[in-house]
Amino acid sequence: MTKSRSHEAAKVESFRSDPDYAADYLNAVLEDGDQEELLETLRYMAGAFGGMTGLAEETALNATTLYRTLSRKGNPELKSLTAILKAMGMRLAVQPLQAPPQPI
Repeated sequence: MTKSRSHEAAKVESFRSDPDYAADYLNAVLEDGDQEELLETLRYMAGAFGGMTGLAEETALNATTLYRTLSRKGNPELKSLTAILKAMGMRLAVQPLQAPPQPI
């Protein structure tokens, strides 16, 4: 008999076992620019990186604040977002949309 698990559990396990996949997934979400989807992804990722309680301890954020920050209506400050990503072994980065024009 095959053991089954939820899609959420499978996604969390994928993030935990493959940090490159987690970073690629998060970059794809950021590229879409949907804040609600970003926060949902970070909630899933929290499960992969110690859960909300572990993440709160790692980021030195209050657990209640962290839950609120990553809620559907959350609006994380840059400081909080960078702390959360750092605790997950990631960081924000800026990349140009396209290569700059070459001189003639």
